[in-house]
Amino acid sequence: MKRSIKLCLLALIASAAPCWTIPAHAQQQETYDYWQFNREIVRRGQQAVFMCNGLFTSNRTLEQVFEQELAFLADPVGTAEGGDYVVDRDRRAVAIGADDVAPPIRAAFREGVGCVVMAPDQTFEDIDGLPKIDMPPPEDDPATIPWPNGDLVESADLPPHIDAAKLQAASNRAFDRESDEQVTLSLLIVHDGRIIHERYAPGVDMSTRTRTWSTAKSIASTLIGMLVDAGRLSLDAPLDIDWLPEVGAAGHDPRSRITLRHALNMSSGLYPIDNASLEYATGSGMSYWIGASSVRQLRHGAAIREPGTYWDYENYDTLRAVYAMKLVLGDEKTYHEFPRRALLDRIGMRNTLVSMDRFGDFILSSQVYTNARDLARFGLLYLNDGVWDGERLISEDWIEFVRTPAPALAELGNFYGGQFWLVPDDRKDEVPADAYSTSGNRGQYTLIVPSHDLVIVRRGLDYGAQGFDRWALLAEVLAAFDDASR
Repeated sequence: MKRSIKLCLLALIASAAPCWTIPAHAQQQETYDYWQFNREIVRRGQQAVFMCNGLFTSNRTLEQVFEQELAFLADPVGTAEGGDYVVDRDRRAVAIGADDVAPPIRAAFREGVGCVVMAPDQTFEDIDGLPKIDMPPPEDDPATIPWPNGDLVESADLPPHIDAAKLQAASNRAFDRESDEQVTLSLLIVHDGRIIHERYAPGVDMSTRTRTWSTAKSIASTLIGMLVDAGRLSLDAPLDIDWLPEVGAAGHDPRSRITLRHALNMSSGLYPIDNASLEYATGSGMSYWIGASSVRQLRHGAAIREPGTYWDYENYDTLRAVYAMKLVLGDEKTYHEFPRRALLDRIGMRNTLVSMDRFGDFILSSQVYTNARDLARFGLLYLNDGVWDGERLISEDWIEFVRTPAPALAELGNFYGGQFWLVPDDRKDEVPADAYSTSGNRGQYTLIVPSHDLVIVRRGLDYGAQGFDRWALLAEVLAAFDDASR
């Protein structure tokens, strides 16, 4: 070591320059946003999707859409009174933006799907070529069918072990904490199979569909679990994905070691495309908001870590699992009808639309539109150990998988399983440790609490920093239960 220092000093004296170097990138800083064009068309595409679904999927007014749905955007195009946008009510479509710094982006409602966003070079004349699902609804009338298969709910007194005033106080806190960042649209509490509390914000009712955001991931996991239960997919088999770019024989591609379990645990080890402030410039934003193929991009991704060793929340890991589902289902018709035939129609989720990209691929990482009652039915399926009307739809093994922490989270709090969120280690003294939850942007939660025979659905249109605390809500609801039932 002393000899090395001496040689370095001699070199410094001889050359008047240091013998060590600072990495060339250390002092490089880019201030120009090279993604600004993409960000602008994504911004327009977000507004197109929000406005189209707000008007034609949720049946909300233009004023409501601008006041709440678009509050998520920093700078919406126009106002409810008008601006650089077009609403075509005959076509059930919208176009956002003038043809200036970026092209307008359009979205159109399609039967059985919801709104599909179009590519920048498409116009309203291309709407008929967008995917749709032509499946008739179930023949019976949900208004005449008792809950939970239908919407007929008979009023009844609260069970004696629940304090009505405390339950109402929990509800009030959910709605009264409305601020510049949190807006609760609905709260539904189911105990012992019965709806014991149901409340909606003004302008919302039990039929109002809103976007699930990433709560859709839990629905995707359930559909995939059905195929695992049937032996058509395997958690520990490699994903059968034709990766891009091609690197020759599959054995030479490290991505061929990624399994379905890795993808559902958000631990694929692939480069996280949606991170580094690029979620609304590239990555999944391209298919969510501006008409790119969701499948083509999911096939990309550099292997930067050993699969299963690092947790990184990534929309494309979900979409890779959904792609595996598509491949095993085979033909397009079977694939398109699978969510309804396998799950939604069987448990009465009649108000749920699973959206697609313009190529007909489900974007089950985020783009599902549904209402609070349908999400309560979904929670009840899990609460009832996967059995509905005496028929097992998902196995106990699958429920155990989705509730088991991803191995990569052992030292980080064990807060995520198989596309469901778990009570973090540091919150287990506040709420039952067996609780688990779906979670979606802007405050979409379905909480399942087996130890208390409880499902709680909270829907929101939060924005800004967000941060609605679902575990605090659970604690507030459980405060209404007497000590013996807690």
